[in-house]
Amino acid sequence: MSKSVTTGQRGVVVSYRRGKHLQHPNQVILIFDSIKTRAEAAALISRKVKWTSPGEKEFLGKVLGAHGNSGAVRAKFRTNLPGQAIGTPVFLL
Repeated sequence: MSKSVTTGQRGVVVSYRRGKHLQHPNQVILIFDSIKTRAEAAALISRKVKWTSPGEKEFLGKVLGAHGNSGAVRAKFRTNLPGQAIGTPVFLL
C-alpha cells in the first residue's frame, strides 16, 4: 500500500452495483482518483462517505468493500442515492 487517503478525498459515483439482469440500488460503486489497486481500496473499508444533492441534502454512507481489481469500492448509503447522483462527486469523511 503506497499512500494513505485523507479525509475530504474526492471520488465519483460511477454506477449502482449490478449484474447482467439485476441492479442493486442500495449499493453504489465509487472511484477515487488516488486509489489504483484492490489492496488500496481495501484500506477504505468502513470509512464514511458523503454525497450532497443539488438541493443541499446530505446522504451519508459507508464503504463496504473493494469492487474489482482497479481500486473501485462498493458503498451503502443510509438512504439510497437517486439516479441523478451517478457521475457526481462524493467525499470521504
